[in-house]
Amino acid sequence: MNARISLAVLFLVLSNTAFAAAPAAATPANEAPTGFDNGSNGITDEATHQADLAKFDEVEQIANGLGPLFNAQSCRECHQNPVSGGASQVSELRVGHLDRDGHFQNPQIPIARGVEVITGRSLVNDRAICPNPSFPSTEIQERVPDTETVRAIRMSVNLFGDGFVEAVADQAFIDLAKQQCKSTHDRICGQVVQVPIVEAPGQMGVGRFGWKDQHASLLSFIADAYLNEIGITSPLQPDEVTKLCNTAPEPNDTRGPDGLYDIDRLTRFVRALKAPPRDEGRALAPVAKHGSDLFDKVGCGSCHIRSLKTAVAGSRIDGGTFIVPPALGSVTFHPYGDFLLHDVGTGDGVLQVNPEHYGRGVFQQMAGYLSKQHLETTQNKMRTAPLWGLRLRPRLMHDGSSLTLRDAILRHRGEAQDESKKFDRLGKEDQEALIEFLRSL
Repeated sequence: MNARISLAVLFLVLSNTAFAAAPAAATPANEAPTGFDNGSNGITDEATHQADLAKFDEVEQIANGLGPLFNAQSCRECHQNPVSGGASQVSELRVGHLDRDGHFQNPQIPIARGVEVITGRSLVNDRAICPNPSFPSTEIQERVPDTETVRAIRMSVNLFGDGFVEAVADQAFIDLAKQQCKSTHDRICGQVVQVPIVEAPGQMGVGRFGWKDQHASLLSFIADAYLNEIGITSPLQPDEVTKLCNTAPEPNDTRGPDGLYDIDRLTRFVRALKAPPRDEGRALAPVAKHGSDLFDKVGCGSCHIRSLKTAVAGSRIDGGTFIVPPALGSVTFHPYGDFLLHDVGTGDGVLQVNPEHYGRGVFQQMAGYLSKQHLETTQNKMRTAPLWGLRLRPRLMHDGSSLTLRDAILRHRGEAQDESKKFDRLGKEDQEALIEFLRSL
């Protein structure tokens, strides 16, 4: 049994033993628990959640496998506002270039004075572990060559409530996209992309995580970030970006006494995060209530969907490797987002689906399925930014370049240009009311 299959099976058994029954009959939906209190949403007990939080906050060292190329030393470094699991001001850099036919190509980044060239990824890491005392003359810092003229900044994303997002059935997003397109007479049509589920070899799922919907499961998403942002290899992402300066044994992430890998614990932590709470005092104010009505009247709700519902407890998701537990089953949550890809005039020109997210072996295995989806159409599309927790974000949109809510609204073009124009035509008091509503999220 290969490492990927054994990891998926192990995680399924250890994480779902208590709720492996067949899906139950539909029951009235419960509301998702909310809060910034670092507490569990009910999927785990508090002691387990706090232990997983400590792993999320842990600062990785070279001896643990940090790097050789990396952006951060812990998950918390990029996801901590106001507490662990939130977003932050930390950004990442992605680059590439267009070929003669205008197709996006991943960059070629020479390191170590040209000794090696990094390929197969659009991400450029900002940090490196050497030169250091063990490798005083080895310089592997990535720098963008002049040839890579497509350049994009991406802000870190909020992880609160992602366990509920993962537990939404694939078909729900497919149906949402169809209904959205129908109700707007083909003017607003969110794109669904089917992407590999790395822990379930050969299986695909509806992407919902990352700015380009590059992942369908949280385990795949976290294994990707563990390697590409921190430099820690795992059974799901076993290949280092470069072996220069590397001294830690592979894979860096090994199974612990409890049978779990660190990526399993990190995934369990994110699945147990509560959804972002509203500012209830602000939300109940008459001006915010009026703004909420205007939010719908202007049409913002076409993409910033107020509410979604998870699959029933017992449903198998993520290619059959995870069973929706009672704490996540039949739950209504309020993300103010559809988790679909849209062209709203802010796309960064980067084609996201490439080997870095799935590992070269999985990418090669699934390349045929990926190519059938015309993924080049996603080049200038971004995932709708969920608005829950918006009031705690000082830098807005995917690149953080919009600094006020008004700026962000008026920046919308493409599929959202009519909505942006409707907002611009509102009177000053109505504009402020809509913005006051957004400040309550």
